[in-house]
Amino acid sequence: MPYVYILYSESLDRYYVGSTHGTVEERLYKHNNRHKGFTSTVADWQPVYSEYFKEYPSALLREKEIKKWKNRKMIERLIQPS
Repeated sequence: MPYVYILYSESLDRYYVGSTHGTVEERLYKHNNRHKGFTSTVADWQPVYSEYFKEYPSALLREKEIKKWKNRKMIERLIQPS
């Protein structure tokens, strides 16, 4: 079940974009519990957006596309409900 997901930390006021082979819930658990890397600094990450893909390479391409934006406003437009 490949997904691209966006997490938000209220304490950092930051977004994190990632992808996973599993579920967003499984990945969120790892981000909030003794995970190494950028997300390990706090444990208040919450999912704010996800997209499902049939194949992981497609999810990875989408993750890279979103990360290339480097623009908070574009991410916030994406996660806003229509």
